[in-house]
Amino acid sequence: MRSLYFDFEPTSGRAVLRDYRDGQMNIWETSAAERRNIKNNIMGMVYQNPIMGLLMDYSAASNIAEKLIAAGSRNARQMTERATELLEAVEIQTSRMSEAPRTFSGGMQQRVQISKALANNPALLLLDEVTTGLDLSVQAKVLDLIRKLKAAFGISILLVSHDLAVIRMLADRTIVMLDGKIVESGLTDQILEDPQHAYTQQLVHSLI
Repeated sequence: MRSLYFDFEPTSGRAVLRDYRDGQMNIWETSAAERRNIKNNIMGMVYQNPIMGLLMDYSAASNIAEKLIAAGSRNARQMTERATELLEAVEIQTSRMSEAPRTFSGGMQQRVQISKALANNPALLLLDEVTTGLDLSVQAKVLDLIRKLKAAFGISILLVSHDLAVIRMLADRTIVMLDGKIVESGLTDQILEDPQHAYTQQLVHSLI
């Protein structure tokens, strides 16, 4: 996940995006400028730990503005309007948009991070264990919010999670990995209802 977002340099492999050069070019072979373009315009990232995705001492609105500025925006009024729109979409009161995320709860920090990731209407939203460490009631709200945003903004989601309840709620297709290798893949309902690999069966039974 983080290699896709260029946080880590992969030692080998190939990754393509339909929205970049029609999926014909390995994004890991692009220039630094092209990587910034992909990060700022095609993908959005929500980290497991909000500290990695947010500037904790800057306001919630400024965090969104940072993503907009990185993509070339310079109009302050438009950035304020976009920040307002996105924070409302993730159910953060606009009266708190000038507050720093360090003053927010964990669930609110994740919602600010989601709004930042959506700032430039990415085609692909990367979610890395977004509910880990959150209370169950907060988890449910965040997951329901992501599902609504997915439908409203028409975005694709690549989700990494060990929680099969999260997978069932958000994923249309699922890949099961063990020791870095794919052991099973297919439609989520099919995999969860009729797992074929022993490791997948173990995961599903632990959920039940």
